[in-house]
Amino acid sequence: MALTQAAKMAIIISCVVVGAAAIITPTTLVLLNNDSESIDFTLLFNAGVMIDTGEVRIYVDPYNLPSNYQDYLADIILITHPHGDHYDPLTINMIKTDDTLIVCPESMTDAIATYGAMGVNPGDNFVHMGINITAFYMYTEAPEPYEPSHPPSANWTSYIIDTGELTFFHAGDSANLFEYTQLTGLIDVALLPLGPGCQTMTGMDVVFALDTIKPSYFTPIHFATGADTTFCAVYGDMVANCGCELIHLDYYESCIYNITAT
Repeated sequence: MALTQAAKMAIIISCVVVGAAAIITPTTLVLLNNDSESIDFTLLFNAGVMIDTGEVRIYVDPYNLPSNYQDYLADIILITHPHGDHYDPLTINMIKTDDTLIVCPESMTDAIATYGAMGVNPGDNFVHMGINITAFYMYTEAPEPYEPSHPPSANWTSYIIDTGELTFFHAGDSANLFEYTQLTGLIDVALLPLGPGCQTMTGMDVVFALDTIKPSYFTPIHFATGADTTFCAVYGDMVANCGCELIHLDYYESCIYNITAT
């Protein structure tokens, strides 16, 4: 769960964007210095992200990572669904250890068998290494006679990741869902796809989702070349009007969330 209002009054959360050229490129990774008063966040490729609390390193949908990421092993890997740009066994094999917890939708039976992964459905909750994780809804819809690329019946999952200091929401390949009303005021950092394609939310759907969820910060994920800068130019003011700070990162760029007691 996100920080309560009383807790938010007792701390200051700020986000410092670290330039990709100085810190992270697709071929060179230098991990940020971390301590108990900061959380390092890196936007990987496509919908991939890495969240590092200094004690626990969490990946969501890691895909097509450069080989140097083998030096940044995972404590937890969360997979939203089996599409190849979200579930990448080569990358998983590179960053996992014998102790890594791998989590995926229960319907991904092959992945569960291969990795001894934990299978979850929307609504399932667990705590691992002090990180409170809840599987949430993730699906898209399609007009007749087409089939949705992410059918509700598959029970694929987005994730709510509560580190204790910040609560992240990774939407995977989701549309703007009515279930997001359940998240209103509970999320500090929203990670939503921009599309286009995949039937995910895009354009005003992203703004509407943010206005429902009401996170403190928003970082776009899963975007084609140039779609991120176009979104920020066209919709940036609307995002701000939702009471949300837009943290625009390029792929392999990082930011540091500083958490300071007042």
